[in-house]
Amino acid sequence: MMAFLNTLLIIFLFLFRTGSLSVTDSITSLNSALSDDITLVSKGGNFELGFFSPSASQNRYLGIWYKNIPVRTVVWVANGCSPINGSSGLLAINDTGHLTLLDQHKNVVWTTMSLIKQARKPMVELLDSGNLVVREVEDTNPENYLWQSFDYPSDALLPGMKLGWDLRTGLNRRISSWKTWDDPCPANFSWGVEFYKNHDVFPDTNLRKGSVIYSRSGPWIGVKYSGAPALKPNPIYNFTFINNDDEVYYTFDLKNKSVVSRIVVNETTSTWERKMWSEREQRWVTYFTNPSDRCDFYDVCGVNGNCVISSSPICQCLKGFRPKSQQQWDSADWSQGCVRKVPLSCMNKHKDGFFKLSGLKLPDTKRSWVKKDMNLKDCRATCLNNCSCMAYSNTDIREQGSGCAIWFDNLMDIRQIAGGGGLDLYIRMPESELGRDDRKVKIVVIVVIGGMSVMIFLGYYFYRRDVKDKTYINKRITDRNGSQEEELELPLFDLSTINVATDYFSASNKLGEGGFGPVYLGKLDDGQEIAVKRLSMSSGQGLNELKNEVKLIAQLQHRNLVKLLGCCVQGDDNMLVYEYMPNTSLDFFIFDKKQGKLLEWSKRFQIICGIAKGLVYLHEDSRLRIIHRDLKASNILLDKEMNPKISDFGLARIFGGDQIEDRTNRVIGTFGYMAPEYISDGVFSTKSDVFSFGVLMLEIISGKKTRGFHDENQGLTLIGHNNFIYFQAWTLFKEGRPFELIDNYVISSYENLQKVLRCINISLLCVQQSHVDRPAMSSVVLMLGSHNELPQPNLPGYLMDIDLTIKDHSGTKPDSSSINGMSITVLEAR
Repeated sequence: MMAFLNTLLIIFLFLFRTGSLSVTDSITSLNSALSDDITLVSKGGNFELGFFSPSASQNRYLGIWYKNIPVRTVVWVANGCSPINGSSGLLAINDTGHLTLLDQHKNVVWTTMSLIKQARKPMVELLDSGNLVVREVEDTNPENYLWQSFDYPSDALLPGMKLGWDLRTGLNRRISSWKTWDDPCPANFSWGVEFYKNHDVFPDTNLRKGSVIYSRSGPWIGVKYSGAPALKPNPIYNFTFINNDDEVYYTFDLKNKSVVSRIVVNETTSTWERKMWSEREQRWVTYFTNPSDRCDFYDVCGVNGNCVISSSPICQCLKGFRPKSQQQWDSADWSQGCVRKVPLSCMNKHKDGFFKLSGLKLPDTKRSWVKKDMNLKDCRATCLNNCSCMAYSNTDIREQGSGCAIWFDNLMDIRQIAGGGGLDLYIRMPESELGRDDRKVKIVVIVVIGGMSVMIFLGYYFYRRDVKDKTYINKRITDRNGSQEEELELPLFDLSTINVATDYFSASNKLGEGGFGPVYLGKLDDGQEIAVKRLSMSSGQGLNELKNEVKLIAQLQHRNLVKLLGCCVQGDDNMLVYEYMPNTSLDFFIFDKKQGKLLEWSKRFQIICGIAKGLVYLHEDSRLRIIHRDLKASNILLDKEMNPKISDFGLARIFGGDQIEDRTNRVIGTFGYMAPEYISDGVFSTKSDVFSFGVLMLEIISGKKTRGFHDENQGLTLIGHNNFIYFQAWTLFKEGRPFELIDNYVISSYENLQKVLRCINISLLCVQQSHVDRPAMSSVVLMLGSHNELPQPNLPGYLMDIDLTIKDHSGTKPDSSSINGMSITVLEAR
């Protein structure tokens, strides 16, 4: 103790004699210390260590913040719950390597309690990673730290930090929220890796509120968390999860070192958030949040329930289960969860089977067991032989069948991942509940045993396939009043075929929903994936859309138009069967901060050109002249090679051979994409689609939506032209600053900026106020493929002081509306 006080006395005397210290990146014992008016700056200038006050109060904290970001962003605090009142704090290191923070009364406010070993010649250094470390001056390995701030995080996880456990020392690294924006003492929320002191348990990652789990990211499945599909491999980040005998932790680093990013736990929003600093906007941009929707909250559907955010209600019992309390379930109280319809019996365990549920966030792993070197076949057998095993899955999405995880007792906190980004879970079922799928498997086994049965089965299969391929019908699509439309020649699918393909329209196969009704993923017997658009029974408008779409798409064939494979009209069921687009729609990529980074410029330009060629076909090259009238990002689907396909022809109109334009009293489309003459006078033509294409092109370039407003009292009103992306683009173009429009997150992929500038010019030509000035789509295709000089665009189309009220057919109330939206906007101009 006396030696320690002597050390401090020497430091105080040194400071008294010299008056101040120069800025450096390190301090060593007996010759320097850090007072309130001195800071340490890392060698590369990335981070700074010093004293700060987060508000106008006198409370002082020792912390680390970004050096070159104008908005002071603190990433680590030493004395978060023990502020110094005044500006006389001092940080020193003694000759054993302990860091000590003293207040003006020489009281110890904070100290490093544990070192790996005592130091002989210690120094404290601030690294460019933001890590404050204590190490031996003479150690030849600079990464042999005696102590580091990365082991004791505050509210931020930086690149290179470990979130999780050091099993050798018992150290658990979690990040915790500040109490308030000006109080860095750890508060209620903390995020970290859950490890239940058992090497056979599947590690999980949770956000806790106090001691209670608030949200769960799910276990790591090779390249991402099973419950956070957005955090998948991308050009910006490397994600790593280590699980061995010594450590269990998650970490990330940056492929592009110029990017500034951190993960922070936010008490105000009750979330953990991945943030990136935007140089252009001079602010922190949040591009991933968890929880992000209701299904992300822990155990929202109770035990044995599955949360499907696209369904209503969002909670569903797993197959073979029913609500424990039907009354509470019907009142949207799902807390009691679900119970089995038929209890399992250990006596008949070998008669049990498994129901496969795809694309899930895996259940809570607290009651789980994992074996990394076991294949899926042995995993099934292990589960079947254990009376308590309720489900099993593999553990690595990269190698189907790699690793084994099994769950005991009730299954908790399951959710469906949109787009199938999760894993398959095999849920144990008694024989009586196996259903159609398992019976089919048993039938196949019996057929294989009997040689003659095999021949009959195969003969029937090929016969049915041949009939399906060659049989076309002239089917009259009849509306609810019994009136008939024109005869159409289209492949017919049996309802039974669609039922089997979509697993009887199971919630796990639901892709989304529009004004017409839901869309389901299906797989035919030959392995072809399909998308089934099922007309909602309650959608009168949807029926009109479907009939219109059948009439149009049945006669159209182009590589940039979605392909209609057939239809199913049977009883009250009316369905269209399309080719399945695995990469969903364009808006999923360009308007999403994470997915947008995956769409480099060359791919964006390819998409622009593909859409343009599809429109040329509709306007000029098809047997009909078709005006789409609802061209927008959500109606552009992307195949597995990211080729664009124009979809959703429910609002399209056919023109005669010499017809140039038409007029309607019902203006329908999506606000923000509609041409001004269409909104004001109901006039539409091919130039209306050209205007929409120009807006879409600007959205692809900028990654931002065109904007509009909805006033509850005045209806839908265009309040000002500067609110729309095409006017912002035109202003930047005229001021010689067009590159400010380009999506900042992917600008590094734009190899030829002149080509981007050319595309901005073309898009502005498409959105000119007068439809006469806009080029035809065939001219747009030529301009995209040439280097000829382009004309200068005139002022883009916009309207002011025009009141547009949403009405239904009778002019009384809204039918369906969309602001940059998902559904159809029905407007009637006054």
